Amino acid sequence: MKIKKGDNVIVIAGSNKGKKGKVLKALPALNKVVVEGVNTRKKAHKSKKRGDPSQILEISMPIHVSNVAKQE
Repeated sequence: MKIKKGDNVIVIAGSNKGKKGKVLKALPALNKVVVEGVNTRKKAHKSKKRGDPSQILEISMPIHVSNVAKQE
């Protein structure tokens, strides 16, 4: 896998085509990468302690490495 953590990439395929971002995590065993601000999902986070509010978090999910290209 030629794309590493910290590289700037552009998405070349899929619903996020054209978006740019930085690689936050590389998963070489799965051939996937997590790109900042790309392929985000909303996840409900329930409060653990009494009095703390529950919240909805936006989490970047992995996308296949073939759908991104290294940006120079």
